[in-house]
Amino acid sequence: MTPIPRAEAGALGTRGRLGLGVAIAALVLVPLAPGIIEHGSALGLVRLPAESVVTLLVLALIPWRPARWVVAGLFGLFVVVAIALAAIDSGYRAAVGARFVLIDWPQLGDAYGVLGDSIGELAASAVLAAIVVVLVGTGAALAWAAMKTDAALRGRPRRGRTALAAVTAAWIVAALVALPFGGAGQVAAAASADSIGSAAARTAATLRAQAELARRISDDDFAEVPPSRLLAALRGKDVLLVFVESYGKAALHGTPVSRGVVEMLREGEASLAQDGYATRSAWLTSPTFGGVSWLAHATLQSGLWIDTQADYAEVLRSDRLTLSGAFRQAGWRTVGVVPSNIREWDEGREFYGFEALYDTRNLDYRGPKFGYARVPDQYTLKQFADRELAGEHQPVMAEIDLVSSHSPWAPLPTLVEWDELGRGSIFDEQLAASRTAAEVWENPATVRRFYGDSIEYSLGSLFSFFERVDDPNLVVVVLGDHQPNAIVSGDGADHDVPIHVIAKDPAVFEAIAAWGWEEGLHPDATAPVWRMDEFRDRFFEAFGAER
Repeated sequence: MTPIPRAEAGALGTRGRLGLGVAIAALVLVPLAPGIIEHGSALGLVRLPAESVVTLLVLALIPWRPARWVVAGLFGLFVVVAIALAAIDSGYRAAVGARFVLIDWPQLGDAYGVLGDSIGELAASAVLAAIVVVLVGTGAALAWAAMKTDAALRGRPRRGRTALAAVTAAWIVAALVALPFGGAGQVAAAASADSIGSAAARTAATLRAQAELARRISDDDFAEVPPSRLLAALRGKDVLLVFVESYGKAALHGTPVSRGVVEMLREGEASLAQDGYATRSAWLTSPTFGGVSWLAHATLQSGLWIDTQADYAEVLRSDRLTLSGAFRQAGWRTVGVVPSNIREWDEGREFYGFEALYDTRNLDYRGPKFGYARVPDQYTLKQFADRELAGEHQPVMAEIDLVSSHSPWAPLPTLVEWDELGRGSIFDEQLAASRTAAEVWENPATVRRFYGDSIEYSLGSLFSFFERVDDPNLVVVVLGDHQPNAIVSGDGADHDVPIHVIAKDPAVFEAIAAWGWEEGLHPDATAPVWRMDEFRDRFFEAFGAER
């Protein structure tokens, strides 16, 4: 270890000792943060971080001060990246029940968009800026701490070398004997390195899985079926595939919100029966949880299990046959209704095969935005009915996304008379009277209540659609995309979502009799459960093509 000049070393006064103490505390505690974030145990703080030990060893070998600053800066950057990855992964697990993969980084932009919809663009920007400032400040503080400690060690070379050797030996011995410390693991830690290594390993595994995905994409028994045989049993029908955002098993079973949702389903079932509709229900297991809805949409439509953003991107680049694409080949007019989209969606036309797309730009909605939901579900359904189902028309197949039940579930619209919807100005007073997302999320019980209210609103909007649309050829498949996040569904909840078939023609139910689905709209715990990627093939088998 090269001694530093006296001017650089200086005598450690009270302020100097205090600064050194702060520096050592930062070197010990901050690199442990990724492990604390992952495991949630404060006992993890009583550990010795390898990253700091290695950094001090490297600094001791470098005689040039500028080079030492580079090493210290890289150390700070390494730890900050590890903290950021651990925090993102923790949030990802809490929100969608999955681990974060580096190639899924575009989803961070979507998360920021949801945050902006929840608390406002200005507040979201302030939160993002604060996070950046904290991370940059943490990295700079760690670099300073490393240099401060190195300077102290150089100020007294013999004692410095002895202290550094002792700390290094202690880490090695602790690692060799794997000394446990409660539930937090070993005393010898490498939490920051583990965080980055874990993220890299998950990403590598995802990339390896993509090679298998290419094989699954091409392995499609229905790809070469002539259009005349596709979906023959549904000729002349208007077929709607309706996704209800966050409509999971938690809405129907075992949570405080279930009672109100089940009552809404029973009332809706009775109303449908009066109008001549029959219903069947079951469960699907979604590839996602708490969010990332597009993975569920693509899974159902393509018949492929798609649970990562990388898989999603790969599938959308392919020519895999989708449900909507099959309907288009077979002569239906295909329509996508995505009311919260604000920009062109090329994949909707190129991959899903939608001839027409409705979104926030062309639904002619002039009312207020309710959080993420830029257009209330009831308005969306009326616009679709007026534009696509009124009068004589070509048979329509549509995917309709109902998004009023998207988190944060506030503010929330309420049902109005169908004829009063107009262009949406009737919702102005509702927005002013509704509680804000910030107010709702102060209390978990209130969050759950508003979630239940949002599901009731979406289902109520759908039932009002059936009451106002007189179409004997209507066949509607209604399902959830994923469970709500853990604040509603609880820790360890499964990925199951309800699915319903609603139609008047008995032939529809004869075609799916082999499915064994339950009558009504409230499937119980014994109802069939399929993986969501099984639906496409079973649908094709029931209504047309045989493999």
